[in-house]
Amino acid sequence: MVTLTAGVRAPEFSLPTVDGKHVSLREALEKGPVVLAFFKVSCPVCQYAFPFFERMYQANRDASVTVLGISQDNARDTASFMKEYGVTFPVALDDPKDYAVSNAYGITNVPTLFYIEPSGNIEVSSVSWSKADVEAVNEKLAALRQQPPAVLWRKHEDVRDFRAG
Repeated sequence: MVTLTAGVRAPEFSLPTVDGKHVSLREALEKGPVVLAFFKVSCPVCQYAFPFFERMYQANRDASVTVLGISQDNARDTASFMKEYGVTFPVALDDPKDYAVSNAYGITNVPTLFYIEPSGNIEVSSVSWSKADVEAVNEKLAALRQQPPAVLWRKHEDVRDFRAG
């Protein structure tokens, strides 16, 4: 199975979070669009991407959007990753025994980023690190806020256009 693409309905899921709560796609979509970011803590491209995802989250904290990481690791390792890379948005845990949610979304490489409309349809599907895809999600979030896109890249920061996951 290949990663789900734009135009496809996002599969429903319910997962535990690192902080012991539960999150479901259905509940998140009731608030507005959802940005999902699948990752593994040992993935160097995930380590590169997640600080940028955090910036996007911080810029949109007050918007009716849910930014959610989905870890393919255990809670302890995921919490360490979050601390090391400054991730403050919610992170759910996909069970490493069967990776049910990752498999439902056709995850073949990480990071994989999805922008899901409140209707449940995937509007952006991005495998690996793609600066253009992150900018596209950032622009969608800006339109939702009816404001200019948040600045994600800092001056003199070398932000690559693409990194394979």
